[in-house]
Amino acid sequence: MGNWDSFSYGVSKWAPFRDREVGEWIRMIRREDITKHENPDFNIEVVPDDDFAFRRVNDIFARIKQSDDENKQLVLILPQPHPQYIKVAYLINKFRVNCRNLYTFNMDEWADENGNTAPETWPNGFMYAMKNNFFKNVDPDLRPPEDHIQGPTSQNVEHYGKMMEDLGGVDVCYGGIGWSGHVAFVEPGSPEFEGSLEEWKEMGTRIVTLSPFTIAQSCMDADYGMSGDWTWIPPKAVTIGPKEILGARLRSSWNSFTMAGTDISWQRFTVRFAAHGPITNKVPSTILQIGPTNMYISETVAANIKSDPERSCYA
Repeated sequence: MGNWDSFSYGVSKWAPFRDREVGEWIRMIRREDITKHENPDFNIEVVPDDDFAFRRVNDIFARIKQSDDENKQLVLILPQPHPQYIKVAYLINKFRVNCRNLYTFNMDEWADENGNTAPETWPNGFMYAMKNNFFKNVDPDLRPPEDHIQGPTSQNVEHYGKMMEDLGGVDVCYGGIGWSGHVAFVEPGSPEFEGSLEEWKEMGTRIVTLSPFTIAQSCMDADYGMSGDWTWIPPKAVTIGPKEILGARLRSSWNSFTMAGTDISWQRFTVRFAAHGPITNKVPSTILQIGPTNMYISETVAANIKSDPERSCYA
């Protein structure tokens, strides 16, 4: 038997959070303990993999239908890109739900090295995805007005948060957790988000430099060919900030990332850290613990962390 204590080392300078003892504690959180949290406003639920997409689609659709039934305004922050929005559009059409009261704000958008955001005509852009996966599939008589569909750009970055405030604030901020621990593109270590934790919580929408972890995660996604082409990923983005995330009346976090449909997932560690680690701007998604937040984790992502030499890339 090998001895795990026979080799001691520090954590890479590229890692967002470098306390190795905390990392070891997070890694050992068991599946049966992952939903336990001391904050009653932070609700963690493990969802069967086969139900996960259905639950997320239903959650978004139900809120839109309720806003129509009650004739009440609904303001959502939505992540992109997500092909499941076409299923939300299907339900809207099927049940003839009028989206006149719906206002959506994209979480973020890609930007070049000079901070210029991608136009909505770029197929890998987030506004392109929002309109083509979602609203272009909603029947014209049911769609929200064009000016109800917003995304952050180089032009509106300075007042994007105020656009939400002018509507009375955001009802639900949807999203998921990135490999770096980001939520939206609120990146750990970005010079644009430097400051104490309390200062950081008040930071709003801005142009940011992307983390190496985010570049790596993105270039493995199917959207980019799943081939690890880091030259295909823009170096910057515009993103909502912690201020907009914490300003929402509810945060709804959905986490089910696996590698190409296998049970291999880089999200197992990061989601555990977001849910149970110390609240820190070094792992931005830990602010979800402040609540009110509903965090959903697929059964595969919630599974215990363990090595599997038989399934090594070198096998």
